[in-house]
Amino acid sequence: MTQGCNVAFIGLGVMGYPMAGHLARAGHRVTVYNRTAAKAQRFEKEFSARAAATPREAAEGAEFVFSCVGNDEDLRSVTLGASGAFAGMRAGAVFADHTTASAKVARELFQAAGESGLGFLDAPISGGQAGAEKGQLTVMCGGEPEVFAKAQPIIAAYAKACRLMGPPGSGQLTKMVNQIAIAGLVQSLSEALNFAERAGLDGLAVVDLIKNGAAQSWQMENRAATMLKSEFDHGFAVEWMRKDLAICLEEARRNGAQLPVAALVDQFYARVQQMGGSRWDTSSLIAALKR
Repeated sequence: MTQGCNVAFIGLGVMGYPMAGHLARAGHRVTVYNRTAAKAQRFEKEFSARAAATPREAAEGAEFVFSCVGNDEDLRSVTLGASGAFAGMRAGAVFADHTTASAKVARELFQAAGESGLGFLDAPISGGQAGAEKGQLTVMCGGEPEVFAKAQPIIAAYAKACRLMGPPGSGQLTKMVNQIAIAGLVQSLSEALNFAERAGLDGLAVVDLIKNGAAQSWQMENRAATMLKSEFDHGFAVEWMRKDLAICLEEARRNGAQLPVAALVDQFYARVQQMGGSRWDTSSLIAALKR
């Protein structure tokens, strides 16, 4: 692994904070920026890093700048303008964005970066908070091959898999595929577990048996037990999943893909939110069935 680079990380949420930590542990010199300064200051102390007052300041002198923020507008706010990261980056540096955002903004920022002589990758991630903490994320990239080749050894600090999926926007499109697949899986698992309980079966025993067959999935292995106990205080929040599904549905309207199940599951998540579950884990779909 390439070591000893000057890197910056923008956005120290539940994903970004541990990801930036892995970069520091890998021997890179890390500068961080976070909208809530206290979190950046905590990171500064924990990892002997440097906290910056603006994205531009964080990016100055960095060979690689990474971001993991909330949505398209958050991403624009930390990259563009006088205080944005692009304004502080030197020609030839690489910006890799790990936000789950639209393919449209990925292409827009690729263009803006190129006009400043910068490399840009849209590089959304999958694996959840646990994957970030363990350095076992899956990273889906869109961009130019030579830019990807430069960034991949640095991204390896927190990734178990990292692949270039195509031109700019392809990383975000791949993440949409991921979220569409997960939505249907979680709803199906919720219905199956609820059915098992109403049929008088031992849900855990059922899962322990059928996970050895064709019904097996990551969701079954990692969420079935907590779903049966109605424990939803971990993982990826419902409000975040709804944001992602909105991106998927908007893209489908553009490309003509039919997403009837994803659209329906989005409505089910809206029902969970009405129950007060906006910050519950996405496996809380079962809660609406248990009412």
